[in-house]
Amino acid sequence: GDMTPAKSAPSLPHGLEHYRTSSEFTETTVPKSLLIAHRTKAGVWGLLRVAQGRLRFCLDAAPLQAIVVEQGSTAVIEPEALHHVEFLDAGTRFLIEFHRRAGAA
Repeated sequence: GDMTPAKSAPSLPHGLEHYRTSSEFTETTVPKSLLIAHRTKAGVWGLLRVAQGRLRFCLDAAPLQAIVVEQGSTAVIEPEALHHVEFLDAGTRFLIEFHRRAGAA
């Protein structure tokens, strides 16, 4: 494979369909479960979208990785990848779009 530096997948794979979007979260409304290691279900991809401020997206399985997602940018959350987010700026707002294979239950 190619030796790209610590980064999540650059984009969602083809053949997925969007099926749900979370609420928009702030430091006060974010579910505590998102701030500790958690994972999406098998076959479920997440797209972390930062609407304002900056968020650190941390992968919690070896090799540990972290990327800073800035306003207007996204990070891809791969299925079952253990991860959490950390707020870097006051006033940060983000949401997560959930995608899965077209036709999946």
